[in-house]
Amino acid sequence: MKSAVIVFPGSNCDRDIAVAIERISGTAPEMIWHAETELPKLDLIVLPGGFSYGDYLRSGAMAAHSPVMREVKKHADAGVNVLGVCNGFQALTEAHLLPGALVKNAGLKFVHRWVELEVVSTDTPYTSRYRSGQIVRFPIAHGDGNYIADAGELNRLDQEGRVVFRYHGDNPNGSSRNIAGIRNDRGNVIGLMPHPERAIDPLLGGVDGIAFFQSAIEALK
Repeated sequence: MKSAVIVFPGSNCDRDIAVAIERISGTAPEMIWHAETELPKLDLIVLPGGFSYGDYLRSGAMAAHSPVMREVKKHADAGVNVLGVCNGFQALTEAHLLPGALVKNAGLKFVHRWVELEVVSTDTPYTSRYRSGQIVRFPIAHGDGNYIADAGELNRLDQEGRVVFRYHGDNPNGSSRNIAGIRNDRGNVIGLMPHPERAIDPLLGGVDGIAFFQSAIEALK
């Protein structure tokens, strides 16, 4: 599997996800700076968490217009798997690779804790190793994780099976319909606010994220 992690000014989870990919796949991803205008042939592109461009304007808004995103869009349109975690999810919505938007948490406070998630869809490159309805634990750390979309778009996401994860029990940010992660209609672009890369070692508090990356590797074999 040939993968790449896009590094923006202000990214702070790029190393976390690179470590997770290398540990589970055995191959380190390429770290690609946001100013690059070309990408090599890739199987997986990851937009990591953090505070790209200092979250100026809106979280992910400036990252969505960085030079490398033209190539990310081109690869996504060609069917390459693209994953956005936290700030990466925000950038994917700002780049219109995923619908809706991520806005301020309902409580207007930064939240950082472990949360329970329901696996809604296992028909994705990242969730095939889970069971539908399975409850998993991932950590969150965000101030703008409140997913919103108009009623028609929310209905389409539900009807087309494009909600991948929902918050279970406690909704930490007010996200519409408890949505924690979604995919595009083709299924190759996925964004989620919780951090699976921080749930791969018992010393960190849990290992439910291992199956997330194992699923991605198996999907590319």
